[in-house]
Amino acid sequence: MTFRTGHVGLNVSDLDASKDFYRKVFGFEIVGESAEEGRRYAFLGLDGTLVLTLWQQSEGRFATGLPGLHHLSFQVPDVETVRRAETVIRELGAAFHHDGIVPHGEGASSGGVFFEDPDGIRLEIYAPAGAGDALAPTPGAPTCGFF
Repeated sequence: MTFRTGHVGLNVSDLDASKDFYRKVFGFEIVGESAEEGRRYAFLGLDGTLVLTLWQQSEGRFATGLPGLHHLSFQVPDVETVRRAETVIRELGAAFHHDGIVPHGEGASSGGVFFEDPDGIRLEIYAPAGAGDALAPTPGAPTCGFF
């Protein structure tokens, strides 16, 4: 058997704010949604392929101290795409975990930006090459560990 990730579902506290954020940062389109009270959700995708589902089923902020999702990572083709995303993320006022584009670790060429969505869910947008000129923010540990 072979497995590959299908889509990822996230609980959010404000569906409208999350839809707006993910559409602006990632360019997702809405491929399905419900505005029915108590059953609000949005299916987001690219080119007709479902990528992310948002479910308005939570309150508060993402709890990093509890078991569950550590972070959600998206690969893009090149570091220029990461730079464009970084500009949008900064315009939206999202929290960053490191300053700008950083490599995945010491000596790595891959890297990207590490930030949070409106509910504090940790996100990463990275490219497989082009980030090696910057210093790794945490020597001896992977950057995507959000240390």
